[in-house]
Amino acid sequence: MREYLLCLVAAALVTYLCTPPARALAVRFGAMAEVRDRDVHDTPTPRWGGLAMMVGLLAGLALASQLPTMRSVFAGSHQPLALLAGATLIVILGLVDDKWGLDAPTKFAGQSLAAGTMALLGIQVIWLPVAGTLVFDPLTSVLLTVMFVLLTVNAVNFIDGLDGLAAGIVGIAALALFSYSYLLSVEMRIDRATTATLVCALLAGMCLGFLPHNLNPARIFMGDTGSMLIGYLLAAAMITLTGQVDPGALNEQMKWPTLLPISLPAAVIAVPLLDVTLAVLRRTRARRSPFAPDKQHLHHRLLEMGHSQRRAVGLMYGWTALIAFTAVSFAFIPPGASLAGFLVGLLILGLAVFAPRHLRANRA
Repeated sequence: MREYLLCLVAAALVTYLCTPPARALAVRFGAMAEVRDRDVHDTPTPRWGGLAMMVGLLAGLALASQLPTMRSVFAGSHQPLALLAGATLIVILGLVDDKWGLDAPTKFAGQSLAAGTMALLGIQVIWLPVAGTLVFDPLTSVLLTVMFVLLTVNAVNFIDGLDGLAAGIVGIAALALFSYSYLLSVEMRIDRATTATLVCALLAGMCLGFLPHNLNPARIFMGDTGSMLIGYLLAAAMITLTGQVDPGALNEQMKWPTLLPISLPAAVIAVPLLDVTLAVLRRTRARRSPFAPDKQHLHHRLLEMGHSQRRAVGLMYGWTALIAFTAVSFAFIPPGASLAGFLVGLLILGLAVFAPRHLRANRA
């Protein structure tokens, strides 16, 4: 645990220290988020915060490669190379998009290239615990991996609409995955889950280091560079956890924890996934492109209800943590206790969401 925490802190510290230089570069090269009708910010804000997050990732991986316990992740494995190759392509795509703006098909093609590169180099969904063990052929594994990465990347990209929102939600999701992966890899001796544990620790650190610069009022945005990078890393962590655990190493006592990966990915990105699903349905019904922007996302609706930016972000954090950690808890504590905790959290968050409406009614 200490080595994982050390890597997390290193990624957070390097990201934090590199964000001001990234901001200066964005200003220097004109990678600015101008104010548009659908935006919440009221002044042009530098992008390229994702560049600092990438440096934090590199620093965390470099440190991990020198730690005794973490060396097993790098020894004889192509997964770190696969992770970095895809991340590099995603960051290059994001830097270009943040500077010049790319159309949706071009971004989609670039994301597919990054996901395909990662899959071909060794990070892919190999099997799922469905009907015993469902093992995929190489082509199906690559295609499923690319589809899952695209879904996660664009779900995170859609939710990146308020200061600190995407970084906080992905950070919480990474911590939930970290706790699950750590229990599998350390407590239950499933060694091949270690890669997922390390990626989750680094991802949580990157988000934590970036948040002080990005909370309202934000001094810098992560841009598509950052949102696509953290979405990609979140997908990579879930894939290495879900599809890489050896089914032959599992015994009957582990059946439920290892079946959970089918539902856990949906749980940890439940809020972004719901937002992107509603957006696609809403825009398709209006006969618009699913990628056409609007101002009807979940966070926009919270603002319309009377919440401040910070309160709306806090509520989105709360929903993400409630769903993600409840899903993880089902694997390791009695279901009744997990369900009871979920219902209590649901009640508290429900009251918090509708509090402004009740206050206005009482004043009236």
